[in-house]
Amino acid sequence: LARIEGRPAVIVANDATVKAGAWWPETITKILRAQEIAIRNRVPIVYLVDSAGVNLPLQDGIFPGQYGAARIFYYNSLMRRRLHIPQIAAVMGPCIAGGAYLPALSDVIIMVENTSFMGLGGPNLVKGAVGQVTDAETLGGAKMHTTISGVAHYRAADDAACLNAIRQQFQQMPEPPRPHQGSAPRLDENGLYDVLPAEHRLPYRMEDVLDRILDRDDSLEFQPDHAPEFFCATARLNGRNIGVIANRRGFLKTPSGPRVGGIVYTESARKVAYFVENAERHRLPLLYVQDVSGFMVGVEAETDGIIRAGAGMVESMACASVPKIILTVNHASGAGYYAMAGQGFDPAFAFSWPSARIGVMEGDSAIQAIYGPELDKLKTAGKPVPAELQQKIERTRADYERWLDARFAAARGHCDAIIDPKDTRRVLDFAFEVACANETPEHLPIELLTPDLEETSHGVTR
Repeated sequence: LARIEGRPAVIVANDATVKAGAWWPETITKILRAQEIAIRNRVPIVYLVDSAGVNLPLQDGIFPGQYGAARIFYYNSLMRRRLHIPQIAAVMGPCIAGGAYLPALSDVIIMVENTSFMGLGGPNLVKGAVGQVTDAETLGGAKMHTTISGVAHYRAADDAACLNAIRQQFQQMPEPPRPHQGSAPRLDENGLYDVLPAEHRLPYRMEDVLDRILDRDDSLEFQPDHAPEFFCATARLNGRNIGVIANRRGFLKTPSGPRVGGIVYTESARKVAYFVENAERHRLPLLYVQDVSGFMVGVEAETDGIIRAGAGMVESMACASVPKIILTVNHASGAGYYAMAGQGFDPAFAFSWPSARIGVMEGDSAIQAIYGPELDKLKTAGKPVPAELQQKIERTRADYERWLDARFAAARGHCDAIIDPKDTRRVLDFAFEVACANETPEHLPIELLTPDLEETSHGVTR
């Protein structure tokens, strides 16, 4: 996500230095996520194409399936014909086989002289399939596609000229809205490095995080004395009105007894659900700051109706059509992660700090769930833990530490970016600018975002 000529844009670029830019299963996931961001926020998208095509030994995870490579072309088509989202493709290297449909389904195609190739088959495949002997430039070079086939629209002398041509396309687009102007945070952003304790289980003040991100003196906390384990407030971020939902950590005193921060109780679930419904009515975009360990369990929680209250919290969040952005600063565990606008509920953006721990539960909890009964039997019998069982426990603990690492989640597309804490305000400000630019944001499944148009724009005949 970046700016081109002052306008927000999504950029998808192949890295030809890694396996010649070939598509891996994870490549499909990343491209689809980028396209979904463009679709949901009505943001132009740029493709910088330099790819050898599908990584053939891994084709079973790339080619077939509802969310295989074909989904990319489905989104291309929706953006072009129904949503009218500008798509610009710069072919700056090879673009072979089915991958050639990605630029072909874009609005503008730019090719680079003596560098670009675009074709359904390369010279070797053509020779084997139909017996023709030809070279890449004659078969699918920039000159051929801009003078004979007409598939491409512009020819650039080199990469620099190609990038300049992209900028020229953006100069012709409507002027972007002017950014909001707000007051600086109450505390220095560099202090975010020191807020979270080194031991992730220890408490800290969530206000010390928010006071370094939000505009000073513009927050109004909702029900501050009720269910304080959740911080809900209307606030401003660089002058933009938003709703904030964040988890407090530590042990909290309340009239109804002590509470454990980071846990969703019946009262807090109802509080958050009501706050989200109000934000929806007032069209306030939502920022979820996650440090949640899950929902409260036990006899008292069940008799208080935690299941119904939790369902209400999830439902209000899922049905809210305002943009939702999540920032995971520490824990994101269990159903609490889902209720705090987890990625499965299509937030506009999902960001994490390097300290984030995203997983169904912590390693110690998993060990208790998996090996607890066996350990209890050994303890009752007064027997030591066998070495083999101890090895399994340590292996489970090590696995969970690896799985909970923010880098593990990011590498699998479970968050959009790991951000430097001191850049949090800037990143969130830009993300809200993009997410709120669409006048009628409906953050729904992609199929429900494409209106039935009485007239269909057929574009330019290729």
